[in-house]
Amino acid sequence: MMRLGIFAKTFARPALDDALDAVAAAGLHELQFNLALVGGPSLPAAIAPATAAAVRQALAERELSMAAVSGTYNMAHPDPAARDAGGAALAALIARAPDLGTSVVTVCTGTRDAQDMWRAHPDNTTAAAWADMLASMAAAAQAAEAHGVTIAVEPEHGNVVRDAPAARRMLDELGSSHVRIVVDAANLVEPGQPERQERILREAFELLGEDLVLAHAKDVLEDGTVVAAGSGILDYELYLELLRAAGYDGPLVLHGLAEDAVPGAVAFLRARLTAP
Repeated sequence: MMRLGIFAKTFARPALDDALDAVAAAGLHELQFNLALVGGPSLPAAIAPATAAAVRQALAERELSMAAVSGTYNMAHPDPAARDAGGAALAALIARAPDLGTSVVTVCTGTRDAQDMWRAHPDNTTAAAWADMLASMAAAAQAAEAHGVTIAVEPEHGNVVRDAPAARRMLDELGSSHVRIVVDAANLVEPGQPERQERILREAFELLGEDLVLAHAKDVLEDGTVVAAGSGILDYELYLELLRAAGYDGPLVLHGLAEDAVPGAVAFLRARLTAP
């Protein structure tokens, strides 16, 4: 059965222990971790062994499980030096992930926008952007294979891998068992076209259902605004049906919501996960 989790960074706290206490207080036992919670950037150039040990101990003390750790950088950045720096930091995180307590590192595929890694750019559809992204992904896959880690790629509207067909192409071209998919139905629904969501979601699961390693849970308004699960137009009955049909029984990780929306989103999803 799927288990509810949350982005630990949802709880903005001055110290790691406080953030993890908030996760536990919400009645959740699975989380997606972000290294910003220990101070500094989400993807530092290096992670000290003592830092990894402290994180793992803090989780164990609260009986929390790290479903994944965020390792996102702009894999399609127009500047090769920026891609190289990001790739080196990701490789360092991959090597340290088992010490943190997880075997899954999440990424997105990036954009040609040099200022905002989530913003779409006209050059994202070019062969050059695809080639640069794929080279970044191949390097990450090689590091993942060396350390027994899985790279979980999340399609994003503003990125080079923006939808399920592009994700399928990426997986096929990489040919690595250490690269799989984070599915987030809210990322796949086209803004302004809610009537198309069933076709889009069914196609996505047909293409990617056998490659899922993590599922996210947020919602979206018709204009594309991200909101808490249960607060938008996403057909959660269909989303959960498709996850079950794909045989997915891993974490369902809440994000894209304010802290005060957590109880309502948890109640919304728990009711649907436990429904007969």
